[in-house]
Amino acid sequence: MAYTAKDITVLEGLEPVRKRPGMYIGSTDSKGLHHILTEIVDNSVDEAIPGFANNIWVTLARDGSATVVDDGRGIPIDKHKSGASALEITMTKLHAGGKFGSSAYQASAGLHGVGASAVNALSRFMRVIVKRDKQTVYQQYQRGKPTTKVLPVKGEKDLAKLIPCPHFSLPRTDSFTVTTFIPDEQIFKKQVDFGWQTLVNLCRERAFLIAKLSFHLYDERTKEEQHFYFDGGIKSLVKYLNRNKKPLSPIIYFNRQLDGYEFPIGVEVALQYTDSFTETVESFANVINTADGGTHLTGFKMALSRVVKDYSDKNTKDVTLVSDDLKEGLTAVVFIKMPSNDIQFESQTKTKLNNPEAQSAAFSVVKEGLTGYFEEHPNDARKVLDKVLLASRARLAARAARDAVVRKGALEGSTLPGKLADCQETNPEQCELFIVEGDSAGGSAKQGRDRKFQAILPLGGKILNTERARLDKIIQFEELKDLIIALGMGIGETMNPAKLRYHRIVIMCDADVDGEHIATLLLTFFYRHLQPIIDGGYLYIAQPPLYKIAVNKSDHYVYSDQGLTDYLATIKGQKYSLQRYKGLGEMNPEQLWETTMNPANRILKQVTVSDATQANEVFTMLMSDEVPPRKRFIQTHAKMATLDI
Repeated sequence: MAYTAKDITVLEGLEPVRKRPGMYIGSTDSKGLHHILTEIVDNSVDEAIPGFANNIWVTLARDGSATVVDDGRGIPIDKHKSGASALEITMTKLHAGGKFGSSAYQASAGLHGVGASAVNALSRFMRVIVKRDKQTVYQQYQRGKPTTKVLPVKGEKDLAKLIPCPHFSLPRTDSFTVTTFIPDEQIFKKQVDFGWQTLVNLCRERAFLIAKLSFHLYDERTKEEQHFYFDGGIKSLVKYLNRNKKPLSPIIYFNRQLDGYEFPIGVEVALQYTDSFTETVESFANVINTADGGTHLTGFKMALSRVVKDYSDKNTKDVTLVSDDLKEGLTAVVFIKMPSNDIQFESQTKTKLNNPEAQSAAFSVVKEGLTGYFEEHPNDARKVLDKVLLASRARLAARAARDAVVRKGALEGSTLPGKLADCQETNPEQCELFIVEGDSAGGSAKQGRDRKFQAILPLGGKILNTERARLDKIIQFEELKDLIIALGMGIGETMNPAKLRYHRIVIMCDADVDGEHIATLLLTFFYRHLQPIIDGGYLYIAQPPLYKIAVNKSDHYVYSDQGLTDYLATIKGQKYSLQRYKGLGEMNPEQLWETTMNPANRILKQVTVSDATQANEVFTMLMSDEVPPRKRFIQTHAKMATLDI
């Protein structure tokens, strides 16, 4: 087949973004949809970092649009050297914006010329209104292309017509930027509606990072609103993350500007140890949440490990600490600020920082600061060391328990538990494991399953609450030990996700309160101790039917009370019999297969973590020993509870 110059395609303007949106926003699912909202919000945050903006307003309107307003300097509207307005250049050209040089933005969340123009390309409608230099102008776009010139706004009435939010009044300042956009259904085919809670989490996080910046959020669809303002910066964030935990020390805080590199680097760190058994560490680079960490987080952890180990060597005997010992109960926020033209992310979605200078800077600041803090506050240092030593002893106890409870190699899967009915297939990608509540349901599941690829592991009732259980206790708990062996990937320091024997693990419990409790206990176990299974997308929850309706000698199954109401409306006037299932054990093997296990008919809910901080908070609140937070949660959400797992 000939390959000539005629086969070379040149994409003009913003066409590359529409052709390959994943290269710019990561994906076109819900995550990608909210990424474009984040890009516009972060453009406003960039005005607040150097102090040019004090307020940011975000509104979700009924027409599907989002409007973001800041009282910063406003996008430049004078003529660019190309002859077009600087506003049009910024919104329609890739790699054009105020963040590529070093003068306009010393630190920014992203690249203005990529972020704003990419959002424009992926929106079926966008309008930007700018007030600055005693002028107010606007321009409209469709899928990245201007549909109007840069036009003046004549008076307050004309300005009001351009704002899709009836509650909203513009800031009474000399300058502002208003960006309204509607995601393009041609790009975001699965979802074009912004999630309110996602917006709340996004803006709350940034309000924590930028002290004294106010966020004002409105949802015109539901009439909800939220406002955020924090004086303490990341110290307030650590306090917020630990609000359902018992602190063992005050919040330890460092904030330094380092000028010994090719460019200035700001390092801000806050940390605190609590009585929790889990670790909560957040990292940010220019207010971007680097969910995958990066060099700044590596530098922090190296320094923490060095300082605590040195302190331990001076104050204890015959104790060897490892990095994992420092994680238990640690809550920390690492926030690094760098010039926008020097910051390096792993990809356009900015989830991992790559600058080697950030590692050196974070290590230097934390090592010097924490060493000095320990010297000046020996009581606090001792509390931290005691917590770390306790974690070390628990690690050694877990190792001893693992060797004592199971003969060597058993946790790695050489001997499978007797109650496991394994499948014939050996390729993990084709294998399913059903974790079934009760021996009765387990019996039906074993008879009804497809033996080729479906394995069954019955559980004898409720399992151990692992929220605050150490690894040695978990291994000694018979039901969990069997589950660990069946999965084959080990746990703790022996964990190897590559050895996981099933790539679809299904929690199958009764559709009642007890079933939900067992499912919650299992979710706690997976989230706290086998999180790679969740991260890999391997964990699911089965949804068994609640009712069987027999009509004209045929059976129909429904999975919720609303589903029952809807179905009965379709057979109005006909005779029928109704059965309410109290548990999985009431179904014979054929019914269980047909309704809950057959891939052609079943309903499975995949377990994912979209917000790690919120997930950590919920598990801590619901499963820890602290009763008041759990009581408040139950009182607040009781009316929202359903029996659908």
